[in-house]
Amino acid sequence: MTPTTPDLNAMVHISETALSDIVCRALARLGLSDAHVQAIARVIVAGQRDACQSHGVYRLLSCADAVRAGKVQRTVEPTVNAGGGPIVQVDAGFGFSPLAFERGLPSLVEATRRHGLGALVVRRCFHFSALWPEIEAIAAHGLAALALTPSHAWVAPAGGHQPLLGTNPIAFGWPRPGPYPYVFDFATSAIARGDLELHRRAGTPLPEGSGVNAQGQLSTDPVAVARGAMLAFGGHKGSALSTMVELMAGALIGDWTSRESQAFDEGAGVTPAHGELILAFDPAAFCGGDLEAQAARSEALLGAITAQGARLPSERRYAARERSAAHGIAVPAPLHAEILRLIA
Repeated sequence: MTPTTPDLNAMVHISETALSDIVCRALARLGLSDAHVQAIARVIVAGQRDACQSHGVYRLLSCADAVRAGKVQRTVEPTVNAGGGPIVQVDAGFGFSPLAFERGLPSLVEATRRHGLGALVVRRCFHFSALWPEIEAIAAHGLAALALTPSHAWVAPAGGHQPLLGTNPIAFGWPRPGPYPYVFDFATSAIARGDLELHRRAGTPLPEGSGVNAQGQLSTDPVAVARGAMLAFGGHKGSALSTMVELMAGALIGDWTSRESQAFDEGAGVTPAHGELILAFDPAAFCGGDLEAQAARSEALLGAITAQGARLPSERRYAARERSAAHGIAVPAPLHAEILRLIA
């Protein structure tokens, strides 16, 4: 009898409730407190629901690696210091970031309503998730938002070939009528680190221009690039934006840059530890009193984009969200089996 080769592209479809249960069980097995389990599960399930494979169930594996390396505080309760001003401070205490964000969000919304703008400074967190769940949570309150966070020093600056900068994602959200805000969330590197890891696991080449090998030569081999350096998107433009993130979400808030996060890792190869800066804006405070005209102007702009056949950011995520609601959340079968083994 000829053995069959497993279909690496096969998908298991599972309800959001069932997937949440699996993810929570896997996280609980890692010794995380229930508060951390629930907060982390929400962002992981949301990523898989929206077909963000690099920030979905796959992230359970990196969470497990960080816990096993003894880096993460599994039960720490984040401390929030609002103080009545526009800046809300959260000390994550070297725990995972989702719970720190959830604890600080109410104070951020309150500060933004009071002052017209607010800032949420999260320090000493292990940040593994996408930024768009945080941005969507803020936009749900009718606020615009901008989020910045460094990572590990994986990316070479433009003109260089040694890793110095992080993938340093930037996310922005604008509230809109209807169920979904305008949101973009992208790494300033040519490819997200999670996508590089997915290419490595699948044995597939990276897109051209994603990185260089240890000798500084362009490469599409994910293993060689992991040993060398990733590249910023758009050359010097992406490199400058990435440097801005290092300064704003590292030096400015008194937390680590990507190079310092890498040093703290000590070769363990786990989720980066650093800070995050989130800025929120109350449209009503900026519009000069004519909120209706402001909304009409923003909708006219976004409508003019789609009218010429262009796609708004996040539209594919939102379409995936609708498919998941109708048919269940798609999880790659090999990854689903790996997570079940993690539970067992």
